[in-house]
Order: sequence, then structure tokens, then C-alpha cells
Amino acid sequence: MSGPRYISRWIWSPILITVLAILSSVWDWPVTATVPVLVSILIAGLVALFTESRQRGIELSLLRLRQLAGYFNRRFMGDSSLSIFVIIDTLFNVDNPKLWEWARACDMSKRVFNPWCHSFIDRVESDIRSGRPEAYLYLYLNELWLVNNHYYEFIEQFYEIAEKVEIPLETRDQYHRFVVEYNAFAQEFRDAISQLKRYTRTEIEPPSVRLAQELSATGSAAIS
Repeated sequence: MSGPRYISRWIWSPILITVLAILSSVWDWPVTATVPVLVSILIAGLVALFTESRQRGIELSLLRLRQLAGYFNRRFMGDSSLSIFVIIDTLFNVDNPKLWEWARACDMSKRVFNPWCHSFIDRVESDIRSGRPEAYLYLYLNELWLVNNHYYEFIEQFYEIAEKVEIPLETRDQYHRFVVEYNAFAQEFRDAISQLKRYTRTEIEPPSVRLAQELSATGSAAIS
């Protein structure tokens, strides 16, 4: 909703109060009759202002959610060098058959994740033009949270393995770059949830969007 349109939805209240106040003064209307009317108009105007503010906040929250979902899909999925699945694929360069088995299992998961994320983005882009932001806000907030939480499980698994197994330096550097950008996204997601809570209720709490951990300076010996 544009600024002028937003203002026009509630500006009628102060204008009407001013006009009635002038007329009551000119025509010498009784105060006992005028004041209740003016108060009623003021309350109605405040209710309209609150409703419009809430609606505008929800619209902005949905736009921010669309931006976050698009960023997640663009930077952390597909063939992006910052995709955790692409980083996991580099473990095939490590001479450890157990790691290869895990990496192959992750590759199967990637084949599910990529279409899921692409489909999610397509639905967000399509539905956001429907003009009913609140109808989709909760659905897409929950789905982005769900996608991210499942994605985080692979981040956590990679971290635990990389702390136990000696991995190539290039993989460590790639993961560290990933952590910096992913944590910036996670913080933005937390902030978006906090902002949304100003306008409506949601069971999702900001801390439930977890931050990726950086690897220690050196890895440990190989796992058994």
C-alpha cells in the first residue's frame, strides 16, 4: 500500500473532528451533545489507524519474507558455491569411504531440497500478487522456517564431521565463507520474525532460527 493511499484511509477522522468542532462553535451546539460525537469519531479514527498500520505491517512482512526466501534459494541452494550440499560434495576428495557414503546420502537429499525450494519460491511469487497477504503469510513463514531447519541439520552434521576428520583446506575455507553469509541470513530471518510479532501472533520464536558454528583452527584425527 502506497503512502498517500495509506494516509487517506484514516485522515478523515481528524478532518471530520475539525469540521464538527468549527460548526459546533459557529452554531453554538450544546457541549454535552457535541463531545460524545467527537469522541466517537476519534475512537473510530484510531481503530482505523491501528487496522491500517497492522495491515501495512503484514504486507511489509510478507515482502520481506519473499526477499529472504529468494535469497536463501539463490545463495544456499542449487549449484551455488555457498550451498552446504556443494560443500559436502567436496568430501569425495577425502580418502575416507565412510565420508563418501554420507556424502552420497546427502546428494540424494539435495535432489529433494532443490525442487522443494524452487517450488516454494514460485508459489510465493505467484501468491503474493493475489492481494491477500495475511492468507499466505503464516503458511510461507512456517514453510521457510521448516525448509531452513531441515537445511540446518546438514550444516550441523557437516560441522560435527569436519571437527573429527581432517578435510581439505579449500573445503574449510569454503565452509567459513558459508558460515558468515548464512549467519547473516539467519539473523535477518530472526529480525523478520520479531518484526512480524508486532502485528500478529506466531508460534515461531526468533531463537529457533539457529546460527551455524565455525570450525576450530584444526580438525581432529579421522573417525574410526
